[in-house]
Amino acid sequence: MRFVIVTGVSGAGKTAALKMLEDANYFCVDNLPIPLLEKFASLMPEIHGEDVQNVALGIDARSGRSLDELEAVLDRMKKAGYEFEILFLDAEDSVLVKRYKETRRSHPLAMGGRVDDGIRLEREKMQFLKKRADYIIDTSHLLTRELKQEIERIFVANQDFCNMMVSVLSFGFKYGIPADADLVFDVRFLPNPYYVDELRPMTGMDDGVFNYVMNCDTARKFADKLEDMINFLIPNYVKEGKTNLVIAIGCTGGKHRSVTLARELYSRLSGNERYGFRLEHRDIGKDRLLKKHER
Repeated sequence: MRFVIVTGVSGAGKTAALKMLEDANYFCVDNLPIPLLEKFASLMPEIHGEDVQNVALGIDARSGRSLDELEAVLDRMKKAGYEFEILFLDAEDSVLVKRYKETRRSHPLAMGGRVDDGIRLEREKMQFLKKRADYIIDTSHLLTRELKQEIERIFVANQDFCNMMVSVLSFGFKYGIPADADLVFDVRFLPNPYYVDELRPMTGMDDGVFNYVMNCDTARKFADKLEDMINFLIPNYVKEGKTNLVIAIGCTGGKHRSVTLARELYSRLSGNERYGFRLEHRDIGKDRLLKKHER
């Protein structure tokens, strides 16, 4: 039987993660009072059976003052021989603020004040849990289905997990450099399909554009060197505790060259199952939308 404590900062996806675990036949309890945690753990051998194979328990900032007692409770449970895992859901502050504004909800620790203050206070209170976590998932750039894939990979398929999620992002410089980019690469030195009439309306997702760019010897050499550098950097970032890496690849409009190189890099990296990878094309359709709007 697996006993998973699901926690994290408010707005990072704890409730969604619990629902995903419930769909995976975990028996889920949300916001159990901290003083009852040890009693709940002691009952697990009794409830284990055909109907209950695995258990997930949600704990968050709503526990109030009892949260201060949690570290001592977890220590006692560990000493008593109870086996449990901690999943911590996290996200960047700017993403959390945006999510709260979109849902028009107030932060549980904001006390009617600013969301930023509630997030800062919650991070202080939850820091000890993050340090003890067996799994940390940063949901800043994850779609719901991507979070579900991670949850299923760890808690259903029982695959090895690394806390690093790598996002390969194509963009257009004329629309601005992504604010959350950790590494930015400019591929405007490569041949531009825009100046080939039959390729202009296409994107790097089309074989014609992809082959036009990648048939260039310079593009292949650049992809080789970029892959080598990224493979060197990722494990070193992991050693420093980084859990989220955004690699941004840009060309003029974010439609041809950057999309092609992002696809190429993703295909080379994504076979490494030690880390999570995702591919996103931020500006691939913006030219078409702008032209439609100008009409």
